[in-house]
Amino acid sequence: MITDPIADYLTRVRNAIMANHRVVEIPASNLKTEITKILYNQGYILNYKVEETKNGQGMIKIALKYDRVTKVPAIKSLERISKPGLRKYKGGTELPRVLNGLGVAIVSTSRGVMTDKQARTENIGGEVLCQVY
Repeated sequence: MITDPIADYLTRVRNAIMANHRVVEIPASNLKTEITKILYNQGYILNYKVEETKNGQGMIKIALKYDRVTKVPAIKSLERISKPGLRKYKGGTELPRVLNGLGVAIVSTSRGVMTDKQARTENIGGEVLCQVY
C-alpha cells in the first residue's frame, strides 16, 4: 500500500527521466491529474493522456520532454516539499521562489492546485506540494 501517492508520482517521473524513457504510466487521481496539467502548461512535459482502466481508477500516460540535440531532460529536479508526516503550509506572501523564479512550486490552495506565481498574484496560500526546475 502506498502511503504517499504524490511522492510515488514524483518518484515514477524521476526514475523514468533517469532511465531516459519516453513515456511513463502513473495511476490516476484528481490531484495527480492537476499536477500533470501544471507540468504540461509550464513546458516540463511534452504531452499527457488520462485513460480509463478496468478497475475504474485510470492511468495517466506522460510523454517526457528531452532536448532534441543533447538529450537533456526538461525536468532537472522534482522534489517533494510537504510530506504526510510534516505538512508545509505557506501564506500568499510567504510562498517560496524556486531558483529565483525560474522553477515552479506547485501549491494546493482552497481554489485548487496552482503554481506559486498564480497563488502569489491571487494572494492565497496553501500546502506547498512540490517544486520543479
